[in-house]
Amino acid sequence: MAEGKKLPNSNLRNVPSVDQLLRTDVARELRDAIGLKRVTAIARAVANEIRSLVRDNLNENGRSPEALLAEAVRRMDQTAQRERETGLGKVINATGVLLHTNLGRAPLSVAARAALEEAAGYCNLEYDVATGTRGKRGARVEALVKDLTGAEDALVVNNCAAAALLILTVLARDGETIVSRGELVEIGGDFRVPDVMASSGTRLVEVGTTNRTHLDDYRRAINVNTRLVMRVHPSNYRIVGFTSAPEVAELAALAHEHNLPLYEDAGAGVLSDLTAYGVVDEPAVSDVVARGVDVVSFSGDKLLGSVQAGLIVGKHAIINRLRKHPLYRALRSDKLRLAALEATLAAHARDNAANEIPAFQMLALTARQIEQRAKRAIEQVAPTELNLALEPGESAVGGGTAPTSKLPTTLIALTHPRKSAVELEQQLRQSSPPVVARVAEDKVLLDLRTVFPEDLSALIETLKSL
Repeated sequence: MAEGKKLPNSNLRNVPSVDQLLRTDVARELRDAIGLKRVTAIARAVANEIRSLVRDNLNENGRSPEALLAEAVRRMDQTAQRERETGLGKVINATGVLLHTNLGRAPLSVAARAALEEAAGYCNLEYDVATGTRGKRGARVEALVKDLTGAEDALVVNNCAAAALLILTVLARDGETIVSRGELVEIGGDFRVPDVMASSGTRLVEVGTTNRTHLDDYRRAINVNTRLVMRVHPSNYRIVGFTSAPEVAELAALAHEHNLPLYEDAGAGVLSDLTAYGVVDEPAVSDVVARGVDVVSFSGDKLLGSVQAGLIVGKHAIINRLRKHPLYRALRSDKLRLAALEATLAAHARDNAANEIPAFQMLALTARQIEQRAKRAIEQVAPTELNLALEPGESAVGGGTAPTSKLPTTLIALTHPRKSAVELEQQLRQSSPPVVARVAEDKVLLDLRTVFPEDLSALIETLKSL
């Protein structure tokens, strides 16, 4: 038994040193890519792994120094590769989910990308070129938002949760906020309306039931401590059947009767009617404003089709209070976000979103158009061991938006005589660039609705390699 314990330790001399690892060709290549400090840290971690392997596993005791060095080098390269994959990089979205939260939501238009590049250097973020004096940050963006929504004033912060936090903090921190129980939503990333309200310092007062809330429920809840009445659009779910809720105009009238502001978190940021694209149950922000809501927040990276941002519109007096609060400075937008937003909003202002903004171009595609694209792709992939077939299916808007909207599509279903769907999906995901797809009923499903035309050739080459 004593000899068994000594055996692993006697082989520890075969474990490569950090210095040995740093002299390998792989380490020299990695040093150019990620820097000496990081390569040294990886080499040290790998050397410790190999040492533990030899110490704890008798099967490793017979391995030569050369074999252990080769294994260590392999692990160094694998570790560096995994780290590279965790950084931001391009992927091909073949899921058919337009606003895929994990894949960056709305892809930017050509104009928005150009605006990002132009603003990346020095720009007139807070400088008035005409007068040579200090200017107002985001002035053009706010003017466009006001024009597109019909609101008195506008403000931009870094995301929609920040917008809600700012509004609740400024308007209701010292009192109560009334919300229907059916609107206490949770969306992706553990964002919960009650949690944001608690962080803002306001006290949540729930009224009604999950499926039915009446105007009198709100009326009975109003008291001397009430500071705000809030509506929350159910972005990622719908309650159907035996339901009821007050009309927006009714709720606005009740709030104003008691000198209270009405706040609506509108979610998706719809600027025009999208029913022609199959998107239903998503109110246009201009309609919400027109019905008497005092302040409205919505997202920039959903159906507005731009970057992550929280846009706030409403009465000038309320927006002015938000702008002057110290919290606004912590939440305000940087130059890159504002540049991309401005370019996207300008497309909406020209009524040209359908031609310029990728999310709208994808929404406009019909199942027939996608089928024709899929047929051409299959023809270019064949002949191959892969079995490629067309299937009817549905795309999704995604991003916690329009859950009941139906977007008919045509899918490419992949199967292989020797590989499972899980294996095929993994190969697609590990290709360069990675291809993200769906798996269902032991088939890999590709929806070309969300594949850019310029990425189709790369997808075809990847399919050939399977």
